[in-house]
Amino acid sequence: MAANVGAAQGSATGAGRAGRAGDEDGAGGGAAVPVEAVTPLIRGIAVLRRLTEADGVSSLSGLERSTGLARSTVDRITATLARRGYVRLDGRDAVLAPRLMELGNAYLAALRLPRLLDAHADALADELDESVSLAVGDQDGIRFIHQATRRRAMSLSFRIGDLLPAERTAPGPLFATEWGEREWARWRERRAADPEDRGFPAVPARSRPIETEAETEAEAERRNASRATHGDRYPTPDDGLSSTTADDDRIVPTDADRIVRTDNSRIVPTDADRHLGPAPGRTPSPETGPPPTLGDDFERRTAEAREDGWALDDQLIEPGLVALAMPVREAGRIACVVSVVSHTSRHTAADLRDTLLPRLRAAVAAMERELSEAPSAAPAAAATPSGLAVWTGASKQELGREFVESLARGLTVITAFGEGRSELTLTEVAQATGLARATARRALITLEHLGYVTAHARVFRLTPRVLGLGFPPLSRTSLAEIAAPHLTGLSERLRESVSLAVLTGDEIQYTARITTSRILSVHITVGTRLPAYATSLGRVMLADLPDPPLSGLRPLTPRTITDPGRLKTVLDRVRDEGYALVDEELEQGLRSIAVPVRERGGRVVAAVNVAMHSSRRTSAQCVDEVLPELLATAGGVEADLRVAGRFRRVPRA
Repeated sequence: MAANVGAAQGSATGAGRAGRAGDEDGAGGGAAVPVEAVTPLIRGIAVLRRLTEADGVSSLSGLERSTGLARSTVDRITATLARRGYVRLDGRDAVLAPRLMELGNAYLAALRLPRLLDAHADALADELDESVSLAVGDQDGIRFIHQATRRRAMSLSFRIGDLLPAERTAPGPLFATEWGEREWARWRERRAADPEDRGFPAVPARSRPIETEAETEAEAERRNASRATHGDRYPTPDDGLSSTTADDDRIVPTDADRIVRTDNSRIVPTDADRHLGPAPGRTPSPETGPPPTLGDDFERRTAEAREDGWALDDQLIEPGLVALAMPVREAGRIACVVSVVSHTSRHTAADLRDTLLPRLRAAVAAMERELSEAPSAAPAAAATPSGLAVWTGASKQELGREFVESLARGLTVITAFGEGRSELTLTEVAQATGLARATARRALITLEHLGYVTAHARVFRLTPRVLGLGFPPLSRTSLAEIAAPHLTGLSERLRESVSLAVLTGDEIQYTARITTSRILSVHITVGTRLPAYATSLGRVMLADLPDPPLSGLRPLTPRTITDPGRLKTVLDRVRDEGYALVDEELEQGLRSIAVPVRERGGRVVAAVNVAMHSSRRTSAQCVDEVLPELLATAGGVEADLRVAGRFRRVPRA
């Protein structure tokens, strides 16, 4: 499988792997690679896919093994992706960077559903105190486009962009009500080619059998006899699941295979926690082979969903996880599916249906009204060229032969789409990117072959598969994680300690910190809280508030400002100048300078500072030498935050 990527161009997309939705290296069916396809783009996307599957981090040698590409090719691809800002090279590792999310953002913006429906999903989650998801169909799978997750000891670990097999979800049967024979044939082919659902890394293997509510000893003997006759179809320890014994055919997922996380201890499900009720007529016997497995009743569930208008997931993904789903329709077709997800410790599947279905219906009705009343997306004005030619020229000069120009151009084509640009012609793509028509055409041919765009009547659209390019691991990135590499770079350039903090009431809390190795240095740990009024970090955040707290000021050193009127004057100046310099007000001998970090809407959400002993730099030197570097660092954090926070809430810590 891995060698296919680096072999001849005709095998670079995983030909012969049934084209299942879970296999995102190829468009499917073993179709030959078009003659005009761009091989470097195919290989670059393969590297991004492997990094995504590795949860965002992989060694370069690991990418060499997993893709089958030559090490020199991996080096050139990662150097190009790093130049683009899509990965960060950290020693011998390649790490996905937040800017890569602009590819998924292009799809989500073109789709419009997140912008229109996310607030409804969040409100429903708050009302029910349960996790709520929005999903779209992706061939014979479903892919999440929004997650409103409740924070608990056991919480849902699905992410935006995760791909699940349709038959093991609540949304799947609803999407399947609109399938034709072609889609059903693809689903059956994928089930046969991937009996363990290994093409869907977000879910545990399919091998857990569906158990009957009261299995007799005779039935157990027949099942064991069938296994002896037909071979062991259950996972081995090499599959990441615990082994089975002759006395206990239950398969206990390991922690690595869990979808429901626990912060306290590992939970071993009992028989009562497991999915009950096999499809009719599938009682295991030597004649019929092994017992029915998860998803074998999908066609029956689809027929029920067509009749009921809703669908349940009763522990099909893993023991304990239950979900109720309803479709959100636009112009008579399913636009997306909204799911309420819970745990059997809170609701059984039947209880979830009986208790929450009326409120889910009301939420779906509100979503459908939102879609029907929203004005049609006006065609965007002709996009100005992205400056790709200038950037490409500079990249060639900097990287030389290490820069893969066709890869950079191909990925830029994805960003040509967006709100008001959900459907583009070849000419419009060329205009938006500044590429020649012939170059844009070859990129689109390649992306269509790989399944990232579809073409109809000379118009191209992005597919949900674009979310598989890094979005799942990056969608959980916090502000502190986004800032960390920027803070490291600043600390290395200045050889000073650098911190990120957020405002909590009238205190600041440190959420990220890079220290230097000095005999005399500032020792503060992540999580430390300090009074905001006496710190540079606090003052740039207080200055953004319409009514900052100015009472209870007490002297920490002889130089601490404790007069509310004087402090308000200082905050006004900080707001105007865009930075705060605090000299020995928190601690004698400590000097610091800070600048704010703003979100997409311009609100200050954090601050970055450099702290040092007052003997190392004067106040004037801090402004002349440190402030420009500090502003550049905050700008880098803000740029990444704008991309990462476009369709999700970025956690502050």
